[in-house]
This record gives sequence, C-alpha cells and structure tokens, in this order.
Amino acid sequence: MADQEAQNGTENNNGAPAVVFTALKPQLVVPAPKAADAVQFYKDAFGAEEVSRNMHPKRKADQELPLVLSAELQLASSVFSVSDLADDPAQVKPDGAGIIFCLETDDVEAAVAKAEAAGAAREGDVMEVEGAGRVGKVKDPYGYVWAISSPAKKVVDVEA
Repeated sequence: MADQEAQNGTENNNGAPAVVFTALKPQLVVPAPKAADAVQFYKDAFGAEEVSRNMHPKRKADQELPLVLSAELQLASSVFSVSDLADDPAQVKPDGAGIIFCLETDDVEAAVAKAEAAGAAREGDVMEVEGAGRVGKVKDPYGYVWAISSPAKKVVDVEA
C-alpha cells in the first residue's frame, strides 16, 4: 500500500505527504495607497479584468473612495493580485531581486504603445529576437517590467 501511495504522489521519498500546488498567483505590491491606481493602470495598459477586490478595513469615513487593500486581476489566462504595501515585512521587496512579466500578442508595437499611453515607460526599442520573434519592454509606474513579445516559434520538440 505504501508503494502505491508513493507512486500516486501522496508520499515523498522521506515518507512525508507530498505537496501538490494547484495554482501560482503572483502578487504585485505597490506603495500604499496606490493599489487602486495600479489596478486601473493594468486595466488600461493591458486590458486586465478585475476579478475581486478587498477594501482596506480601516478606511476613514471622510474619504470619497475607499482604499483598496488588494485586488485580483485576470490577464489572458493568468490571475495575479495587486496589493498596497502593508507594514508586514514579508511584503517588502528584497534588494537585488527582480521579476519580469511576459505577455504574448500578435501586435507588439500596438501593445507597447497602449502601455505607454497608460503611463508605462518604454525600455528600449521593439526588436527582433532570434527564436522569440518581436520583443518590446515597458516599465509600469510601480517599477515592474513587462516584456511584450510575439508568440514564440516552436524550435525543437522536447521529450518529457
């Protein structure tokens, strides 16, 4: 029975239960209280759709618009969240680390121009990259880099 459980992925080599992840959801952390602005930027620049929103629990009664604590957005087939930077040290971006988000589209130039119109800064020119097609980069107003490329051409079959 133990051999069958290990084979089915319920145990690892140490006899401990295996961990199965069901999703990977990036969380973009922006300076408080910029989450609402960031959500609007991602909608305008990339056509993201807002899936859900959590409001800040300590909203002041005199504020016209409630502060967004976090929002979940869908972009193409991926979901990510945008959150205000809290006092939680686990949310602080580490020095020297970085992340680049990659988007695919058939019209790289138009996508880069749309992101720029929404407030992103172009990072160099749109270029032809061998094996990757056309690639352009923009940096959003919150410091995240987005690589926008044409769909990659299949070069070699990979065996599993």
